[in-house]
Amino acid sequence: MQEETRDLLKRVTTATVRSFSGEAELMVNYSPGAASVSKMAVRLPMPSRGAISASDLERLRGTADAASLRLRFHDANLHRAKMPSDANAREVFELVEQTRVEALGSRRMKGVAQNLRTLLDTRCMENGWGNALNREDVPMAQGLALLVRERLTGVDLPPVAQKAADMWRPFLEEHGEHVLDELVANADDQKAYSDAVYRFLEELELMEPPGGDQEEEENTGDSNEVEGEDSASDQELQSVGSSGDTADDMDMPSASDDMGGMDAEEDQDGEEDDSEPGQDEESPAGPTRRPNWLDPSQALAIDYKAYTTEFDEEIEAADMADEEELERLRRQLDMQLANLQGVVARIANRLQRRLMAQQQRSWDFDLEEGLLDAARLARIVANPTHSLSYKWEKETEFRDTVVSLLIDNSGSMRGRPITVAAISADILARTLERCGVKVEVLGFTTRAWKGGKSREKWMSEGKIPNPGRLNDLRHVVYKPASVPWRRAKNNMGLMLKEGLLKENIDGESLLWAYKRLMMRPEERKILMVISDGAPVDDSTLSSNPGSYLEAHLREVIEWMETRTPVQLTAIGIGHDVTRYYRNAVTLSNPEDLGGTILQNLADMFDAKLDHMHLRG
Repeated sequence: MQEETRDLLKRVTTATVRSFSGEAELMVNYSPGAASVSKMAVRLPMPSRGAISASDLERLRGTADAASLRLRFHDANLHRAKMPSDANAREVFELVEQTRVEALGSRRMKGVAQNLRTLLDTRCMENGWGNALNREDVPMAQGLALLVRERLTGVDLPPVAQKAADMWRPFLEEHGEHVLDELVANADDQKAYSDAVYRFLEELELMEPPGGDQEEEENTGDSNEVEGEDSASDQELQSVGSSGDTADDMDMPSASDDMGGMDAEEDQDGEEDDSEPGQDEESPAGPTRRPNWLDPSQALAIDYKAYTTEFDEEIEAADMADEEELERLRRQLDMQLANLQGVVARIANRLQRRLMAQQQRSWDFDLEEGLLDAARLARIVANPTHSLSYKWEKETEFRDTVVSLLIDNSGSMRGRPITVAAISADILARTLERCGVKVEVLGFTTRAWKGGKSREKWMSEGKIPNPGRLNDLRHVVYKPASVPWRRAKNNMGLMLKEGLLKENIDGESLLWAYKRLMMRPEERKILMVISDGAPVDDSTLSSNPGSYLEAHLREVIEWMETRTPVQLTAIGIGHDVTRYYRNAVTLSNPEDLGGTILQNLADMFDAKLDHMHLRG
């Protein structure tokens, strides 16, 4: 009976999506987890087994309606062409566009309006906004999108969404409220609406007005946009709004979810490059050499360099915010975890059982000192001439392990992805520590957008061609391996700090984490990278060959995987990172933690260190 009900639900939903979208031949598939939409295919969330609950049904209806409206009212090519280059502006731009298409459907159909409203309320509660105490507890882009939704639909928001929107209402009234009327007036015309959004972003001071002193940076952004447009195909997946069960490499954000939108970098991350380093005409190529793994500075076959390192920094998380702010950010992270307490407990227990099962006790017997071997007392009773036998437990290889979590802190991780990463780090640090495994948590980003002081120095010194890496690195230590989780737990919340997430230069960050691991005394070393795609730094890419950072990353990964004793694995947040890493999985939302991180990490512990012979 359940299967018949499920099949009927699929048929009805499929017919509704095709009708609302106007695509009679649209393929509609169903699977647990993330939802997505492309030009001729939609994937919707459906529980894999068991009874379908009321919340599952509401989620399916809302997601299906959002997907249909996206197909009907949204022009993906126009959207990509109008995408702002600034990460903060991009996020607002993405969310208010999804708000537009959902508002158009809500105005026309009361049933759709109710489905989207119910789903919005659910997602806001899941995000913990009902417990928000101040504006910092609600991401700016989300709060602004809710206020735009309120004006476009002309209907009051659900209670929790209303509370989140009210946090940002004074800010909007002070800056850009008068532009909202222009958004309402142009909601039926995506191009005119996009122009109005640009003015909205300028009023919010998230975008520079046209012209001015930013010409060079704007040209850089334009070149990256074109690159992204060229790489995007008609079959490129676009994430489903409003559902919150989205994949971040897609082009359809949700104003009811904190996943954020697709940044300009993500166009580059998506379909751009299947070529290997050296295949591009502009890419430096040369004979491959394999250096000694003890010297990572000689790890690369390509001529990679930094223009200057004098502005780079390695900084403790506790030094980036005062104690009060760290506590507030930790509360914000705990609000996200509150809805996952049961999931977290199950994951921790399963992972701990899996790891502890590998710590089989083994003993040396017939020793002259140690613990008395009670099992051999019987032979002394039978023959008193036998001496007492002692035993001693052998040290296990398992406990002699350190795990380093290296987390991408780039702007494209803003919103849901960085929250998932912070939750993942928090769970893994606690669980592995309970199993006697040392854990350190690291983050990587840049100190500035578009170059910072490194670029300023390069410009003042004559803009030499091909200057190399041209931004100021910021490497953050959230938790050193020697510090227990309870003393570092507030640092995890720093990942949610506004303004922290900028650009990402992955290759050098992997080498930094590698060097830290090699300084540890543990025999087994595991490096787990949590990221959402390829390295992107506008300043570097505008002044060097287009594949400069990606070629460096690929070479570092290949070298580390084949020539070092470090076990390297990666978790892609909404992106498939297997095009870079041999051992990688994809994580789209916190509910997937059990099935992805647990299996991936357990497999790493199961794996034999076949490459340990490379030592020395």
